[in-house]
Amino acid sequence: MRSGERWSGFGGTDTSSCVRRENGQAWIAIVAAIEREVWPMVKDWPRREASFAGRSYRFFEQEATAVVCGGIGWEAARRATEAVIELYRPTLVISAGFAGGLDPALAVGDALRPRHILNGADGSRTDSGRGQGVLISFPHVASPEQKAKLRQAYGAQAVDMEASAVAQSAQAHQVKFMACKVISDTSSSRLAPFELFIAPDGKFRLLRFLGYVAVRPWLWWNVERTARETARAATKLCAALTEVRAGEAPSSRFETIRT
Repeated sequence: MRSGERWSGFGGTDTSSCVRRENGQAWIAIVAAIEREVWPMVKDWPRREASFAGRSYRFFEQEATAVVCGGIGWEAARRATEAVIELYRPTLVISAGFAGGLDPALAVGDALRPRHILNGADGSRTDSGRGQGVLISFPHVASPEQKAKLRQAYGAQAVDMEASAVAQSAQAHQVKFMACKVISDTSSSRLAPFELFIAPDGKFRLLRFLGYVAVRPWLWWNVERTARETARAATKLCAALTEVRAGEAPSSRFETIRT
């Protein structure tokens, strides 16, 4: 935890049932960016509201697994990881969510458990000790041109915006780490300007984005396609996470699930 960051406790929650690895339970912590990524899995889970370092978080809990959606981007992911580690003292932290494909062979719905996580901002690398392949965390929503450059420069198969922050925080606390990502946009996909609507705290300003798109009909098909593909990716991601939670190792590098 960084100096000055303190746990502020639960807001409106019965702390007598707080779950800090009691009775020898080994907790798994899953850090995602937005609830859409994990909603098929957590929608019926009990939830708790808590504050950490002046920010409020919602935690979903089920069978020794805690899920937090900390926001989009590196710093938001770092803060959320610090919060979930402080509260749950997990034995494993998973960075879960959507990723963009860099390898043209990857399709929407393909799952990846990369061994190596690169920080595109400073070039640092984390070896998770499990899985195969390379995921790079990039500070921007990558265009097809940027995706091609990232693949050529780093030999990565996929790109996201948060995994390196989660990996480095877990490593700092000497907690095991892994990444579980699902492709939501391919190497040739050009997304709408979502990045313009990411707030400094990592939250997505949905209403502002919808207002922006509403008066730009040339973006409608793009947004509709993205909504459809991310919904599919979320279903596949939650299936992969359920497999991980059950302790079943995937039989191959990519879990190719296409409909």
